[in-house]
Amino acid sequence: MKPIIEKLTLTENTSFVARTYRTPQFEVPWHQHIEYELILFTEGEGTSFVGNYVGEFSTGDIYFLGSNLPHTFQKATKELITSAVVVQFRDDFWGQHLLGLPESREIKALLDIACQGLKIKGDCRIQLAPFIEELEFAEGFERIILLMECLQLIVKTKEFDTVSTQEVKEFNTKNKERIDRIYQYTITRFQEPVTLNEVAAHARMSVPAFCSYFKKSTKKTYIDFLNEVRIGYACKQLIDTQKSIEAICYESGFNTLANFNKQFLKVKKTTPSRYRKYFIKNATGM
Repeated sequence: MKPIIEKLTLTENTSFVARTYRTPQFEVPWHQHIEYELILFTEGEGTSFVGNYVGEFSTGDIYFLGSNLPHTFQKATKELITSAVVVQFRDDFWGQHLLGLPESREIKALLDIACQGLKIKGDCRIQLAPFIEELEFAEGFERIILLMECLQLIVKTKEFDTVSTQEVKEFNTKNKERIDRIYQYTITRFQEPVTLNEVAAHARMSVPAFCSYFKKSTKKTYIDFLNEVRIGYACKQLIDTQKSIEAICYESGFNTLANFNKQFLKVKKTTPSRYRKYFIKNATGM
């Protein structure tokens, strides 16, 4: 399945989008759009898929995504209410020449690096949140000023991590459709047994050709990607439930506890039990 190509609806008084999407409007499948996206999560938590990155999101997190970077944010459970303030804009909405000015050089560089997906962190995340929330209700030229202030704050602090190493713009249409079909298949099936034979067949390739193609396209093996998806889900279960580690292991798609512990250590650099204890300690302040 290729990603949904999302097209935005603008009013006669706006040149870019800034609005809250809340369950059930929040639930969007694997998709992409030409607009850049600045997203602040205001409720809920779950797993983030950005390019070839798999991680977690929670309330207060902020991502800045480049043009045509495929992504989806899947909430932790079906019943969970999740919402986000989403700002989407094209790089030419303010005219054809602004980004060509010498004064815009750093903003242009930020837009270029956003093709990797940025996860905002530190004081920048705290300072940025009110600006994004205000954008939803601002009117007139104030909207332009606020958006510029958001971008300038990111440029000034440089407090972000790049998350994806997938070179999206280099994909041709055929390859793009294929990798997106693989991603969507994995997102919906990771809790079940998934074999290389099955996913290769879904990609309409032989197993050796599929393994070579996926590694070349994403810079990681398919099994590593599948394990990252499963570990991301397991992390949320460890934090948000009282389920045993063994139960979470099998619910996340692993077939042995030993392999679950091994893969968790590889991805998170700690054990499941220590991961849970760390979050319990920080939540209680003890």
